[in-house]
Amino acid sequence: MAKEEQNLTVACVGAGYFARFHYDAWNRIEQARIVASVDKNLENARATGLNAYTDLDEMFEKETPDILDIIIPPAGHLDCIRTALFNGVKAIICQKPFCKDIEEALEAVALAKAADVPIIVHENFRFQPWYRIMNEAIKTNVLGDVHQITFRLRTGDGQGPDAYLDRQPYFQEMPKFLIHETGVHWIDTFRYLLGEPVGVYADLRKMNPVISGEDAGYFIMDFADGKRALFDANRHLDHSAENCRTTLGECLLEGTKGVISLSGNGELKMRSFASLEQETLLKPEAWQGFAGDCVHALQSHVVSAMLGNGVFENEAKDYIRNIELEAAIYESAQRKSRVSV
Repeated sequence: MAKEEQNLTVACVGAGYFARFHYDAWNRIEQARIVASVDKNLENARATGLNAYTDLDEMFEKETPDILDIIIPPAGHLDCIRTALFNGVKAIICQKPFCKDIEEALEAVALAKAADVPIIVHENFRFQPWYRIMNEAIKTNVLGDVHQITFRLRTGDGQGPDAYLDRQPYFQEMPKFLIHETGVHWIDTFRYLLGEPVGVYADLRKMNPVISGEDAGYFIMDFADGKRALFDANRHLDHSAENCRTTLGECLLEGTKGVISLSGNGELKMRSFASLEQETLLKPEAWQGFAGDCVHALQSHVVSAMLGNGVFENEAKDYIRNIELEAAIYESAQRKSRVSV
């Protein structure tokens, strides 16, 4: 097949702050061609340099994209999915948190199944290069029996009355914030690395009085084989990094044969058990795009799978489990006790 015949066309809904990483990534994927932008603010859509629309139905009257990339808040997801399926797209990518609630998420999954169209949730953290290397180390038994993974989230952006206003001001109004917006990344990443948990325990709190939701706390996932995953988060505190948003914190993956550590600059090192020496697995670099260029990696993965190379990760039907685990974490925090899952 000729190169031009392999190109998949893409339209995006949303042209806000984070959408810029999506547009940049699409422009760097050889076998995809982005054709349109839809945003309620027409100037934002026009600023992308693409055919610009304020209405998704109007866009579909004039464009026939293979992929619809949904980059708007959860309240609009289901309507966009319905419209995309009605107009015959071949695949849908949808940002997280996925849909307004689990009922809408289940409806979206059912509609996609009936149409035989994949929905891939844009849960991109598992595509960060350091977690891909950790996953390979686990699969090849480099670490021996893995006992624990710990991630310390220290974004340093949560202090004071102006917290989040310069980048994503809606963060201040989210009634569920730390876990629903941010911690869900590690719910998915911990599942990617360690498998399915059997229980969760959480302790959550609000430190900044100007916001609606929680912005600090912990959750622990426990697994049937004894492993543990710990998410230790505080958006008021920072970590040692020129850009705290490269990794958003620091991580340890610990096993009987050694430990892999992730620093805030994206450097990944391994120390073998009983050794003082560390081997560099991944050097820090000036990554293009967001957080190790994970947006580009996810979108490239979707294009590759659509062209017959591999299978989709993060399909919405599998992502429902993340939503269930998120609900269990909030339940645990409210009950102040472990919740079986």
